[in-house]
Amino acid sequence: MGIAANELSQYVIRPTLLYLGRHCASAEALLLGVAASQSALGAALHDRRGHGLYRIGETRHQLLWDDFLARDPELASLVRGLASQHAFLGGPHLELTVNLRYATAIAWMLIEKQATALPAADDLLGLARIWRQTFHPQGRLRDFTQAWQACIIQKVPEAS
Repeated sequence: MGIAANELSQYVIRPTLLYLGRHCASAEALLLGVAASQSALGAALHDRRGHGLYRIGETRHQLLWDDFLARDPELASLVRGLASQHAFLGGPHLELTVNLRYATAIAWMLIEKQATALPAADDLLGLARIWRQTFHPQGRLRDFTQAWQACIIQKVPEAS
């Protein structure tokens, strides 16, 4: 079992987006859906596709720093500020697994790098298209919507 969706939003995604100056309901919903689709909200944090909630591969992580963040020192400094002081230097890719706010910032930077307009927060197919374009090109839109249904929609217990 992964992290509760409402707690992931409240304590990780929203504060990270606010810190980066990128918060909006669509961005928050998209990152929550990506975490649901990639790792079932953290039920499994590592596989062949990558590390952490968002399953970011080491090569993509490195290229993001080299090709995107290095061009904006102020933004790079903000993102680097979320990483652990000493752990990042010894194993920067491990931060994607153990540091939820850093992983969230990197996931958002991957999305931002695509420069795609965000759909409405309740447009699951629109969010799914960005997930597929950014994180899982071979993925099916229904994979995203099914993960959303399974991990995010809270089932209300029936009254007895």
